[in-house]
Amino acid sequence: MQDSTFSTRTRVFLLAPALAVFCAFWLLPLVALLQASAVPNAFTAYREVLTNSRYLHSLLATIALSLAVTAATLVLSTIAGLFLARRELPAKRLLVALLTFPLAFPGVVVGFMVIMLAGRQGLVGAISLRLTGDRWVFAYSLSGLFLGYLYFSIPRVIVTVMAAATKLDASLEEAARSLGASPWRIFIDVVMPALMPALIAAGAVCFATAMGAFGTAFTLATDLDVLPMTIYTEFTLNANLATAAALSIVLGLVTWAVLAVARSLTGATVAATA
Repeated sequence: MQDSTFSTRTRVFLLAPALAVFCAFWLLPLVALLQASAVPNAFTAYREVLTNSRYLHSLLATIALSLAVTAATLVLSTIAGLFLARRELPAKRLLVALLTFPLAFPGVVVGFMVIMLAGRQGLVGAISLRLTGDRWVFAYSLSGLFLGYLYFSIPRVIVTVMAAATKLDASLEEAARSLGASPWRIFIDVVMPALMPALIAAGAVCFATAMGAFGTAFTLATDLDVLPMTIYTEFTLNANLATAAALSIVLGLVTWAVLAVARSLTGATVAATA
């Protein structure tokens, strides 16, 4: 009886720090958001979010941008990750380090890099002006934001793909090859099904990151019509706390729904990837 009581106290003691962090950084802020969105009543702010064309357009644009970033990231990272995992290159460690280097950059730095590349005085504009006589500037649009999100999303997925690729059973590919399967069929029928749980998990985390990313969008322009910027505008410029809180809850629900679906498809892989 005493051993059981001691064991229970030990588990409670070990869980106490995690529970304190959970309450301080997730539960209490969520309760505060719910309370703020319920002013003056529990439905006014959410009704406005779902009926106001500006808010709906912002939500749909954010979802579309996040889906585009996720799709492009998965394609590029799968190709690069498989290549790096299956090839021994002289400078492989250096190449992997360079590809994963953006993980060290905050969103604000990524935004400035996009401006230096595709801004009014950026490299793309200078080259296009010399070649076509017209300066191409897209850093301050959704295209620039797409580029910035892609830049910091690819490293996360490359690392996941490389880790999953090293665990693939080479004998299955050899068996398919001996049966006359082409490299494309081997990739579709053998490699992709084995990588799919990792890709689903990485894609869900990539989508969630793009949905809530703020620093890059804030650096590029304050009038970008994506949900984090809309929330910022409502809270700081319009002093509309209820609507900002409701928009935050909606953003969270969309993100949580995607993560929940991915978790149901892949088990605990999403949590491990996140």
